[in-house]
Amino acid sequence: MNALQLIANNAEIAGAMALNLPSPCVSICQMDVATGLCSGCLRTLGEIATWGQLDDPEKRVVWREIGLRAARALAMEKAS
Repeated sequence: MNALQLIANNAEIAGAMALNLPSPCVSICQMDVATGLCSGCLRTLGEIATWGQLDDPEKRVVWREIGLRAARALAMEKAS
């Protein structure tokens, strides 16, 4: 399982959780200038900065976005 597959899997698991959604951070904190996303967790700087203030429904939205980003990146990997 590569890193993108792991992120996608984690997003699916987090989306099914009712409470106490975990942080997507995997301690690989490096922003990709081209995408504006962290290469470790696929979050924007805004999502990273506000994570601690978000409630569970808002965190679920971020996790859903992460899952979509991972799915797009995996599809691009397969196409190339």
